Amino acid sequence: MHLKKLAIRNFRRLQDVVIDFASDISIFVGANNSGKTSVGHALQLFTGHGRFSIHDFSAELWPSIIAFGAGEEGAALPTLEVDIWLEIGAEDVHRAIDLLPSLAWDSTLVGMRVAYTPIDPEATRARYAEARERSLAAVDKDEHDVPVFDPAPRHLRDYLREHLNDEYELRYFILDPAKFDANMVAEVGYVPASLAGRDRGGREILSGILRIDFLNAQRHLSDSPGGARAEDLSRVLSRFYGRNLEQKGEDLDALRALAASEVSLNQHLERVFEPTLRSLAKLGYPGLSNPRMMIRSALDPAQIMSSRDGALVHYALGPDDGAPDPPTLPDRYNGLGFKNLIFMVVELLDLHAQWLAIEENRPPVHLIFIEEPEAHLHAQLQQAFIRKVMDILSLKGADRTAYTSQVVVTTHSTHILYERGFQPIRYFRRSRAEATSTSDILNLSVFYDSTDAGVRTFLERYLKLAHCDLFFADAAVLVEGNVERLLLPQMIETAAPRLQSSYLTILEIGGAFGYRFKALIEFLGLTTLIITDLDSVFGPLDQLEAGVEGTATAGDGPVQAVGDAAVADADDEDEDEDEDEEATDQLPAEKPGKACIAGHPGAATSNQTLLQWLPKCGTVAELWEATADDKTQVRANDNDALVRVAYQCRTDVTWGGDTLSLAGRTLEEAFALENLDWCQHKDRKPLQLRIAKNDEKDLCELASRIHKRVQAKSFSKTDFALALLAEDPATWVVPEYIAAGLRWLEAEIAPPDPEPDDEEGAEGVTGGGPDAPAALEPDGEVAA
Repeated sequence: MHLKKLAIRNFRRLQDVVIDFASDISIFVGANNSGKTSVGHALQLFTGHGRFSIHDFSAELWPSIIAFGAGEEGAALPTLEVDIWLEIGAEDVHRAIDLLPSLAWDSTLVGMRVAYTPIDPEATRARYAEARERSLAAVDKDEHDVPVFDPAPRHLRDYLREHLNDEYELRYFILDPAKFDANMVAEVGYVPASLAGRDRGGREILSGILRIDFLNAQRHLSDSPGGARAEDLSRVLSRFYGRNLEQKGEDLDALRALAASEVSLNQHLERVFEPTLRSLAKLGYPGLSNPRMMIRSALDPAQIMSSRDGALVHYALGPDDGAPDPPTLPDRYNGLGFKNLIFMVVELLDLHAQWLAIEENRPPVHLIFIEEPEAHLHAQLQQAFIRKVMDILSLKGADRTAYTSQVVVTTHSTHILYERGFQPIRYFRRSRAEATSTSDILNLSVFYDSTDAGVRTFLERYLKLAHCDLFFADAAVLVEGNVERLLLPQMIETAAPRLQSSYLTILEIGGAFGYRFKALIEFLGLTTLIITDLDSVFGPLDQLEAGVEGTATAGDGPVQAVGDAAVADADDEDEDEDEDEEATDQLPAEKPGKACIAGHPGAATSNQTLLQWLPKCGTVAELWEATADDKTQVRANDNDALVRVAYQCRTDVTWGGDTLSLAGRTLEEAFALENLDWCQHKDRKPLQLRIAKNDEKDLCELASRIHKRVQAKSFSKTDFALALLAEDPATWVVPEYIAAGLRWLEAEIAPPDPEPDDEEGAEGVTGGGPDAPAALEPDGEVAA
């Protein structure tokens, strides 16, 4: 038997959600304030542990509460509900006999609804009206007999803030799985059978089947020895005894008794804690160089009066050579990470042992919520913990079939996701609908089962190599390669600075594989910007001969001239005045599929993202004609993915008095063309984009030589990116296709700027740095 599904309605952000639980471990992920912790809180409250608050009602319900108190027609007090569904086998039927809906039941599911419902709505409204009248009567009036202020309770929600648990109660119902569809939505008009009046109440039935424990995130670990003093009797007596220690120091009988007791107690502690220390060893502690943990009594006269110091954790130094009294350090001398690990293991074992210690009517299902186990743990330790946590809670013998331990982990750790893969992930996604504060919960095992095996395998392997922080971001930026990933933070600061206040994940995907993220992005409903390359290649021979509509043909101007120059220049050698000679590679012959300059007539794209995702165009000419709408995958619903693609398009480039409309094939080419004067200055040599004797070349020849330079095997893209990071970003411009994409993303997700204090800086940035990049002539002089 295990908890299979949990449906929650009207509770905080969880207005109407269904959560699937794995039979062993489920991992809740999502951005902050997406409702992950609320699931645990809901189970606590609906199982009778704690008191509800008016703020546990979804915010969308507050107006209806106020309307009911005001007597508006059609208004009603809302109800909070959870449906708890358990998967059972034939051997478990006797345990769940109270939840069988009828003798005709034929399923593997049994369910219970727990509803937090008003006891008597009309009586509640009457009591609120009385309280309102009393408060108004007690307030002073002005000369017009109007109260000087509006006292609480101003409305029914105010009244329920103080009296909610007097006006509401928990009620329990049996659910019939035959009345629900696969999404656990009940038939219209279905009314579940009440458990009221049974020999056992609903709370007793539930607690007899399901035990829930929590390991909260607030573990209050600290390296400091301080904290406020608690002046209780034990401390006062202990302090008094310490001050008078000298009076007892010669009492040899007392000291001998304490020594004998300490030896005996240490042996006892060593024996009882041995399983706990073995569990820690599964997680790699102490490992190679960490001190061994020992539990030792502290029966000395200075501490005997303080019960909390009766036994202390010590850390033994050096190897375990069997010495009875090795040198030790007290607990506070270990790091926070291992303190947290030890704390969690001991707490988990304690919770597990308490459940196993129930001899009569032990609940067959034990569910443990662990919040943010990654606190203070390094990456490898996080992975070891999540890998071994079920081993720590392992059952033996007959318990393996009769009882179940389930774990729910809420986390922000990409390393924990790395270790477990897609299937246990439950993704909490905040709704994008206006004026709502609700969340949806997506089951990644559904994505796993419904996605093509090749794409699924690729994504899992990729996310194991990269960070899985897609699940915590407001938006994703999928970039072509390492250069874009390195440069994007600086480009964001320059072109779209408000994005720095947003939560972005930047994934390096490559144009050949970016489309494989389509299924995952759409499933998660993420806002996504794809920054990719044009990747122009020679098209089919018939296109090369006849040209493509909208593309310049032979002899028709500058685009063809640049293409011809790129091919004719294939055997030229680049020389730099600061180098003896630079070896160059030949450009490929005009074979379909081989790289070519972007302006070559009939050029196609080899970029699978542009071909299969957006804008689904095969030729460079079509890509350049694509509109903003063509480049955008819009939302059909509020929570669908919004996707935009950005790639190199033509911009006006000027050199030596000539201006042409050109585009780069890659980021490096686009950057060189849009920062042409700056890149050709002799101080920019580390960028590898400076062409020798550039002042002797016209724009067509210079563009073709830049293309050949970037395509050469000797060109290091990473070195280009690192050299650019060393430059002042105010002196170069962000390529327009990237700047435009970032501005689009900024408009979609970034918080608005505060009102400027003055007019300075009020104008928008169009891709350049805060200081317009001064154009430099090849000799280093600033252009007029």
